[in-house]
Amino acid sequence: MSGRALSFGSVAEAYERYRPGYPAQLHELVTGYAGRPIRTALEIGAGTGKATRLFARPGTTVTATEPDPAMLAELRRHVPADVRTVQGSFEELPPGGTYDLVYAAAALHWTSPAGRWPRIAAMLTPGGTFASFGGPARLADPAVESAVQAARAPFLDTDEFPSPDGTPAGAAMQWPGTELERSGLFTDVRQVTIARHVTGHRRRLRRPPRHGLRLPPAPRTPPRGGLPRDPGRAPAHRPPGRRHRRAPRPAYLTGSLRTSPASRSAGAEDRIRPGAPALSRLATAGGTLNGLPAPPGRA
Repeated sequence: MSGRALSFGSVAEAYERYRPGYPAQLHELVTGYAGRPIRTALEIGAGTGKATRLFARPGTTVTATEPDPAMLAELRRHVPADVRTVQGSFEELPPGGTYDLVYAAAALHWTSPAGRWPRIAAMLTPGGTFASFGGPARLADPAVESAVQAARAPFLDTDEFPSPDGTPAGAAMQWPGTELERSGLFTDVRQVTIARHVTGHRRRLRRPPRHGLRLPPAPRTPPRGGLPRDPGRAPAHRPPGRRHRRAPRPAYLTGSLRTSPASRSAGAEDRIRPGAPALSRLATAGGTLNGLPAPPGRA
């Protein structure tokens, strides 16, 4: 796992406070797709547990792995006590454990591509499920999206996230589904987009939150009105005659969260002929998911 993955710990509390969670619909899609009870689950790169608390429900034992100790400490404050935590990267996990579900929430891109899929397949029980989710959000209103792109144009050539494997943005199947299909270990890979409604105050949308960061000493232009009496504290300015404004009403943004593919592993009892359609138990809700690795000896 990249060393940059360890950079989040310095702002673990702010990460937990401001990063959105995941919708309950995601849990319904994954469990409905699995087609059987999920008793054990392994999370790759759990962070502060945004997705952990979604799957840590009665009857499911979740093992949350995270390389950053500060992020893991923050996670323990928010998840049920029966969640097992392991400090370590995906590549450092000891072999031998198998799970009904292995999943990664906006963390799969931090793992090393070398041996990624054979390692995940080995962690799954026969018929187990793999899920990856937490892709980039897209605005549902084309007019709003165009306005946002226009505002970003002076600073960014494009606001598309580059695909780890070079898949074009307009392709029907996106990463990691493309890699899952090419691995030969999973079949019938699917992906889904989940609509979400994000709420927040206009004040938060206009101005990023402060996290106690200080600028290094440098020549600066004195603020209007002179320097503050306390050199360790920045001045607050209010135009003369302007009354203090009340807190603004919430603003609503509508967007969608792309959920990347999940896949199902299979044991030798699954009969899949080379070139035959893969078996699927995908629920009518639509979804991510379903991949059956070819049985031993099968292409």
